[in-house]
Amino acid sequence: SPLLGRLASTEYLTMAFPVKKVSVPINSEVFKTLSGSYYSDSYYFCSSKPGRVALQIWIDHASKIPSWVNFLMASRNKIVSVFGLNNIGHLGDLDANKLLCEYQVGDRVGIFTLLFLSDNEIILGDSDKHLDVNVSVYTEVGKPHEVSMSTVVHVHNFLGKLYMFFVKPMHKLIVPSSIKRAEGSDA
Repeated sequence: SPLLGRLASTEYLTMAFPVKKVSVPINSEVFKTLSGSYYSDSYYFCSSKPGRVALQIWIDHASKIPSWVNFLMASRNKIVSVFGLNNIGHLGDLDANKLLCEYQVGDRVGIFTLLFLSDNEIILGDSDKHLDVNVSVYTEVGKPHEVSMSTVVHVHNFLGKLYMFFVKPMHKLIVPSSIKRAEGSDA
């Protein structure tokens, strides 16, 4: 199948750019949002392109989202519209004309809103009546090549839990695969 072929094509990147599942970094701002969360995870990797600020890392990764992920996002958007949820678009729907230095807290970065911004960490979020999602890109001060991408989700009701039931398994495939693709390719 084309989907499995695309997944397998990123397999060679696993050895060159290992991605490890870790705890949400205790020194990160997003760590402060963990209390009472329904779901959280964090993936750590050594960047193949050191010296970037957290926002640049996110933009680089979002701009290289695999096509199979965009297919899944389009499918998600069609399915959830039946339940009255918004079409959030694709992860890589970025403003190509916007300079990195122009971003401010409150701005849209693809499908998310920028909630926190520093050189070492960004927190992007999306909220609705069913759940709140925070995504963090974090680099430890003095170690800009060591990156953690964390997700923290708070659900508000049954539909939020039902949504996470379907999203969680895909999320666990998408994040490591997307990291490997972005870190292993200059295209």
